[in-house]
Amino acid sequence: MKTILVTGGIASGKSEVCRYLASKGLPVYDSDSRTKALYGSVPGLVERIEAAIGVPFAQIGVIFSDRTRREALEAVVYPEVIRDFEAWRAEQEGAETVFLESAIAAEKPQLRCLYDRILLIHAPLEERLKRNPKTAGRLSAQSPQSIRADHTIDNDGSLEALHKKIDAYLKTL
Repeated sequence: MKTILVTGGIASGKSEVCRYLASKGLPVYDSDSRTKALYGSVPGLVERIEAAIGVPFAQIGVIFSDRTRREALEAVVYPEVIRDFEAWRAEQEGAETVFLESAIAAEKPQLRCLYDRILLIHAPLEERLKRNPKTAGRLSAQSPQSIRADHTIDNDGSLEALHKKIDAYLKTL
């Protein structure tokens, strides 16, 4: 089974690409929502996070401006995410390809074991800032999009144009 990482900066269109893939019946692992679910389902995880980052869980947003705390959080959470993803992938019987949506997996060496190829979704910064006002404040938490992708989709037009680009990409798999 082939695993394709769908990545890109905040507000680049990763989620829209993944919604479209899922609408075509393709298995998509949304790392953000799955990770949030782990906070409530893995016993003691929240407490371990609080101990690692030194603030109450309700203040977890500090990781976007504090690299040390972000790395401490990652050391606790990533092993859980890896286990969850591998269990999810094992459940996708019969699928030739699965997709992993993550803004940061390509930048994190400990997550490189999860995927075979990278699909980068790119959008101009000015467009990304229009789509999500939080973009500017979170840019420092993501590396520049200099990722060595196997394929890049430029999300610089309409939704229909994006869907056509995804369809063309799927034909290459």
